[in-house]
Amino acid sequence: MRGLRYAAALVLLAALAGALVPASASADKLLIYMDLEQSDHLRAYGVAYWALSQGFSVEWLLNYRGGSFMTDAADLIVRRARLMGVEFDIVPPGGAAGIYRTIEEENMEVVLLEKAPAIAVYAPPSADPWDDAVRLALDYARVPYTVVYDEEVLAGALDEYDWLHLHHEDFTGQYGKFYASYRDADWYKRRVAESEAIASRLGYAKVSQLKAAVARRIKDYVARGGFVFAMCSATDTFDIALAAQGVDIVAEVFDGDPIDPAYAGKLDYGRCLAFEGFRLITNPLIYEHSDIDTTPRAARRGRNNDYFTLFEFSAKHDPIPTMLTQDHVSVINGFMGQTTGFEKRLIKRNVTILAETEGQDDVKYLHGTYGRGTFTFYGGHDPEDYQHMVGDPPTDLALHKNSPGYRLILNNILFPAARKREQKT
Repeated sequence: MRGLRYAAALVLLAALAGALVPASASADKLLIYMDLEQSDHLRAYGVAYWALSQGFSVEWLLNYRGGSFMTDAADLIVRRARLMGVEFDIVPPGGAAGIYRTIEEENMEVVLLEKAPAIAVYAPPSADPWDDAVRLALDYARVPYTVVYDEEVLAGALDEYDWLHLHHEDFTGQYGKFYASYRDADWYKRRVAESEAIASRLGYAKVSQLKAAVARRIKDYVARGGFVFAMCSATDTFDIALAAQGVDIVAEVFDGDPIDPAYAGKLDYGRCLAFEGFRLITNPLIYEHSDIDTTPRAARRGRNNDYFTLFEFSAKHDPIPTMLTQDHVSVINGFMGQTTGFEKRLIKRNVTILAETEGQDDVKYLHGTYGRGTFTFYGGHDPEDYQHMVGDPPTDLALHKNSPGYRLILNNILFPAARKREQKT
């Protein structure tokens, strides 16, 4: 499996510490700088991914000018960068040596990217690409991906991919808990009918049972070395589905029979990846799954006072969280979603917090390991649409080329390609 190879490399990467001695530069380099001078941060990731797909290696210069990329100054890459409107410098050998010296002396690091990861997006057949920030980012950056859903997951197709994004799914089988507001809407009725048809075709009596099985398979994928990235409701509902395996937590309006009255005592938090000790909200008329979500506090802050701050890590000792938090700013505008953020007290102790709202217990961005793989959860729906509503128009990323919130998404797609440079003697 591809993921095993990458995951093993990342275990080595995380274990190593101390300064690196880079290989000597003997030819011109192309430096795609990622600080405030970059004209299109998002497509810069696309150039780096494309270079990898063409057989070039790319160096990710962590904390150097906003997390810059450096590769060979090949004519192919130069033309690609110009075509995509990405700014760069041609660096002579002496200049590259100077960059390496700076990295050795500061809280910076060189991480080698060697192969373009195979990317899958878990999304229902009826989902529009513009309703998911990750698909918007991938399409804008011109990074290829394959859409998979329940049938492919249960058939074992995930082993063909290094990285999996979970669309804004409700893994509890409650259709996003849109029942109170949208049960009479045509789109909601179509979603229910589609989900029930898929469950029946795959041999499940209930959608909730199908989603529980899919959550288990995705968890197994992580254990075997896969990389999972989830946003919005796919974060907390994933762990809720794992905790409630074999327990009916779904109201009768969704599955035709009542909730198990003793469900609370049957939840197994040990099965969860990121969260523990949470309480469910089972009322079908309340647009909320559990007390993990911090949307109510975000709503009280309001658009003009909603920000989150990226943690700063040691690039040499903690390269993995450093990769995931590369950005040209450290304070980012908040944005809401069905799951806007995560209650800090409910996050497992072995999970790394990457970003939070200062002065409150709202975690926006977290990362953890399970088995040979990793998971990264990012709260909110769309980094450039503060409160995305059903039916809202798509976000045009051509108007948000330098979005720091979208950069966090794209950090994750390059994460599986990373391998720390071997120390030279």
